Amino acid sequence: MAPTPAPTALWPAPHASGAVDATVHVPGSKSVTNRALVLAALASEPGWLRRPLRSRDTLLMADALRAMGIEIEEGVGPDGTGEAWRVLPAGLRGPATVDVGNAGTVMRFLPPVATLADGPVHFDGDPRSYERPLHGVIDALRALGARIDDDGRGALPLTVHGVGALDGGPVEVDASSSSQFVSALLLSGPRFNQGVEVRHTGSTLPSLPHIRMTVDMLRAVGAQVDTPESGGEPGVWRVTPGALLGRDLTVEPDLSNAQPFLAAALVTGGRVVVPDWPARTTQPGDRLREIFTEMGGSCRLTDYGLEFTGSGAVHGIDVDLGDVGELTPGIAAVAALADSPSTLRGVAHLRLHETDRLAALTKEINELGGDVTETADGLHIRPRPLHGGVFHTYEDHRMATAGAIIGLAVEGVRIENVATTAKTLPDFPDLWTAMLGAA
Repeated sequence: MAPTPAPTALWPAPHASGAVDATVHVPGSKSVTNRALVLAALASEPGWLRRPLRSRDTLLMADALRAMGIEIEEGVGPDGTGEAWRVLPAGLRGPATVDVGNAGTVMRFLPPVATLADGPVHFDGDPRSYERPLHGVIDALRALGARIDDDGRGALPLTVHGVGALDGGPVEVDASSSSQFVSALLLSGPRFNQGVEVRHTGSTLPSLPHIRMTVDMLRAVGAQVDTPESGGEPGVWRVTPGALLGRDLTVEPDLSNAQPFLAAALVTGGRVVVPDWPARTTQPGDRLREIFTEMGGSCRLTDYGLEFTGSGAVHGIDVDLGDVGELTPGIAAVAALADSPSTLRGVAHLRLHETDRLAALTKEINELGGDVTETADGLHIRPRPLHGGVFHTYEDHRMATAGAIIGLAVEGVRIENVATTAKTLPDFPDLWTAMLGAA
């Protein structure tokens, strides 16, 4: 196995000499793993988490919970097979220090947990984390009775002064910049004395599938949740106070991380199989089946997994990605290689992600000869013949995989800091080269 490139190295993105034909085992979902860790830590009894994703973001979450007194044992499942984590809930405690890295789930999901700790919990992270919006969680927790010191920034670094409990109750939050504000409050809501009623006040709400994932996972551990979809008031989610059950949960493959591999089949006119693709899921990445089919591929879901096949042609697309914004970099990369223009809409919130993804995609694709323009809420992409060059990643894992997709069809693309993919997709360079080696 080739060593992972150093962060400062330029990784020559492999160029596909023909159609790929490979089976790719995609690691577990970051979104599911980190929600499951939080719920298991707040449960009233131990739980198992099978096939968890081991990546920077999930290890940051596990280490943060350990810092607050939760025991997480790494080993095999209760039946003696497969990697698993056993989570032993305990009294949350401070003082503690949490490194969030640049993980949105850690910086947003854990301050509500910290209000339940007996003592102060200090949160800090990477320089970029200071620029990411956190005001929705901070303001909501203060309205619910928490004491938080952030020097008025509405951002990191900050300290939550936990007193072992939080009253909870109704609260308003503008989650226009991140649906994680809603999920963060819902996840800890069962442990608040009055539960929580979250009322979204903004004009838009991105990434609704992630809120549905949060609700489904809460219900799976015994929480009572009322939602707009279940006949509740529009824009309002209610969680009833109560004990959470310890569960034996198997983590689904991360469907968003399957994107570059499916894109490889589309771009090269080949075939990629992703085992264990779920027949039913709340993961936003499941929409890739629809989007990439419209862009020229075809897919078949079997008992084994998803089989995706490219036709040899890549078509442009006009699509609203508001619910699935994390897919935008990979779709933009494919669109830059299409036979007609594309318009990607509904993703203004991407300017506040790991980097300003709209500006970054525009700059990097254009520097390879592309023609991308930013719109108020997305991108317009006119395909042009591309050439090699350095593709900068801005410490953003999805920028790195977008560059790799372009490199399949364009010789001489070099990815700066491909190691940033370890945030959610460990060993990406090895998985990528193995896929091509199977062709």
